[in-house]
Amino acid sequence: MAVGVFDLFTVGIGPSSSHTVGPMRAGAVFAGELMDAGVLGSVASLRVDLYGSLAATGRGHGTMTATLLGLEGYHPELILPDEVEERLAAIAETGLLNLAGASGGGVELPYAVEDMVLHPLTVLPRHTNGMKFQVSDAEGNVLREATFFSVGGGFIVREGEEDAARQELEETKAELPLPFRTAAELLGRCQSKGLGISDIMFINERASRSEAEIREGLLHIWSVMEACVETSLKREGVLPGGLRVRRRAPDWLERLLKEDKDRNDPKYWQEWVNLIALAVNEENATGGRVVTAPTNGAAGIIPAVLYYALNYAPGMDQASQADRDDVVVKFLLAAGAVGVLYKEQASISGAEVGCQGEVGSASSMAAAGLAEVMGGTPGQVENAAEIAMEHNLGLTCDPIGGLVQIPCIERNAIAAAKAINAAKMALWGDGTHRVSLDEVIVTMRETGKDMSHKYKETAMGGLAVNVVEC
Repeated sequence: MAVGVFDLFTVGIGPSSSHTVGPMRAGAVFAGELMDAGVLGSVASLRVDLYGSLAATGRGHGTMTATLLGLEGYHPELILPDEVEERLAAIAETGLLNLAGASGGGVELPYAVEDMVLHPLTVLPRHTNGMKFQVSDAEGNVLREATFFSVGGGFIVREGEEDAARQELEETKAELPLPFRTAAELLGRCQSKGLGISDIMFINERASRSEAEIREGLLHIWSVMEACVETSLKREGVLPGGLRVRRRAPDWLERLLKEDKDRNDPKYWQEWVNLIALAVNEENATGGRVVTAPTNGAAGIIPAVLYYALNYAPGMDQASQADRDDVVVKFLLAAGAVGVLYKEQASISGAEVGCQGEVGSASSMAAAGLAEVMGGTPGQVENAAEIAMEHNLGLTCDPIGGLVQIPCIERNAIAAAKAINAAKMALWGDGTHRVSLDEVIVTMRETGKDMSHKYKETAMGGLAVNVVEC
């Protein structure tokens, strides 16, 4: 299917969309196929192989446990945190995996995290995030096997179906009323129709959903983002994983409520933006429920900038709830349109192009969303997105201990501020600028290709090797 706003913004569990959400989704697909093929009852053994970045940083990213949940038939957008804890505790206690058991009628197999076969130095040709599932019967005959790639943002691709997937993508794009692959094409659509970027995205979304469904879906996405913040602010102590990173968001909230009692003093806007970004990514690091935006590692940027739009943009202090809902919908549609450009022309996978593909893309999308709701022209919105990405080029992904904590959490707050500044700079211009968004996206892609694998979510370079973990 053509990439849409609900592909870029999906509900899942932390800490990583490519290492947690994607593997869980792949496992669930495989489990479903075993049921549909009628071979589930004959399964006597399971083998799971993880390759490249999934194997190198999988423990810190929750890959192994997410894969187990997927193989039990759970889907990332549906499973709740309490279910995650319950099932993982049961697997750890009994040593049994209930293959395809989420919908009832599963097969219990002796299998745990320790049984997975890791290949951290082996990268499969299609993508560094590779995983292979294989089930056999009691005689050792292979009943079914499949290889999947988690290509960022929770998206998965099956080995051998890449060409078919690309063809389907092109066919479904052709069915859109106003298809676009590049920013130049998007701006051309805006000019020929006299519409804004969010309008173009909205028209395309209407090809598969009603207006009411689009609006309801986007407001639900925002409600999950808000709930993520609220949950995070109630937690205390340190983050899991062994680095003993202290949760800062609850203390920040306490201080802000003392200094900015009415929560409307404009001099504190950046502190509130920082708080939202930190809270979301602390919850993500906990393995809580978050929204890929467009990835889990960059999940805090868009909600932080959208918070800014709802609380500090001109006129919002007098806005009705309906007006505020309109801002949410418009913001996410514009951000989604820019996200489509990164998916089409480059990548949002840190394991493929470094953190510029995750935090950089999110910052660019957020800048576009903010410029849109602040009255920017299509040219100004495109300029905002370009500025934000241009100053995230070359950003490496080098998580300490393979955990989505350092530098990931603070990086979201910094990138949110960049997005706001980028939008403000673009709005002070007339939309004309020397470097186009398309040129920056291509540059990001090429920079990612040139970047050493050490700096692409392997925990083999940068801060990951220069900072002592304990």
